[in-house]
Amino acid sequence: MSETTTTGFSIKAAGLFLVLPLVLFLLAVFFVPLAGMLRLSIEDRDLSSVMPLTAEAIKRWDGTGLPAPAVYDAVALDLMAAKKTRTAGVAARRLNYDTPSLRTVITATVRSLPEIAGTGTDWAAELPVIDPAWGRPEIWQAIARARGPWSDFYLLSAFDLRRDPAGRLHAARDEGGLYVDVLIRTFTIAFTVTVICIVLALPAAFLLMSTGAGVSSLLMIVLLLPLWTSVLVRSAAWMVILQKNGLINTLLINIGLIGQPLELIYNRTGVLIALTHILLPYAVLPILGAMRNVPRNQTLAANSLGAGPLRTFFSVYLPQILPGISAGGLLVFILSLGYYITPLLLGGAGDQLLPYYIAFNTTQTVNWGLAAALGSVLLAATFLLYAAYIRLVGVQRIGLG
Repeated sequence: MSETTTTGFSIKAAGLFLVLPLVLFLLAVFFVPLAGMLRLSIEDRDLSSVMPLTAEAIKRWDGTGLPAPAVYDAVALDLMAAKKTRTAGVAARRLNYDTPSLRTVITATVRSLPEIAGTGTDWAAELPVIDPAWGRPEIWQAIARARGPWSDFYLLSAFDLRRDPAGRLHAARDEGGLYVDVLIRTFTIAFTVTVICIVLALPAAFLLMSTGAGVSSLLMIVLLLPLWTSVLVRSAAWMVILQKNGLINTLLINIGLIGQPLELIYNRTGVLIALTHILLPYAVLPILGAMRNVPRNQTLAANSLGAGPLRTFFSVYLPQILPGISAGGLLVFILSLGYYITPLLLGGAGDQLLPYYIAFNTTQTVNWGLAAALGSVLLAATFLLYAAYIRLVGVQRIGLG
């Protein structure tokens, strides 16, 4: 008994040792970056890194009226230090995320401050002279909201929400509900692409299963060809095909179906066509696997018992390939949520998905906190939909049959 236990333990230890490289790889390239993204979405240290005295002093302000003179002194000392180190732009950028006019206020104030503070300077009187904004509560409320080190500012911004001085949530009307609309658009396009892929994948998978080995192999190569080509190349190819002088418009005009070129690019149509082409193999393969596991004698038995083709399909065949349809649909939906290049090249301004705005905030506005918050929202929404799907369909039904 002892030898059996030792042998079993050795096998388990060997299995864990073999799996360890994969676990470490996933930790390094998947879980650690995700944890970093989630941390960035709630971390708010830009202001406190440049203006530590101000961030500490304003904690004692109750948010009404104007703060005590000591807070003005802290602002002056911090901005004079930032002037020497040339870091005032970091604080100005963070405050500008909250209130767009504050970048100008901080920049003008830094230019007007001396290199060294004079003794006995009444900064509560001097700062409003440099810029009248220092005599109004709004700038101090923005500083109080940005003092960090943690806040929900970026997550709320991802939902087009802000907090008023009393801490109540309100819609950010100045941005017109941008990110909520983008999130809805992202899921709408992903759902549409999923439906189109499933509709096209069912006859394609049935054809692959029904034809002979030689024809099936050739069709499989044609199906998998998009997976062997770069997404950028495929998207560029569709730009050539769908443009006004492209292959499709030229063919339709030559055969007399249309008189003027159709608008197939830089709109939702081009995005849907290209994404469907790219993602169709991910729908076909799970459905094909499920179809191959359906015994042929079951459909024959249904026909012999008097069931017509439609009843046989819906009562016998469809329930058995439903796991493959579920797996393919879920895979296409999740993949389409994260596409960036294809909508960027083929879509218009109103067809960009959430990944475009994540990239924009990362590379253009350098707003890493908002980019991380948008990524976290997309990740959370995907997980929630997946969890709801599992609860409704059941995990045992998601597979290849």
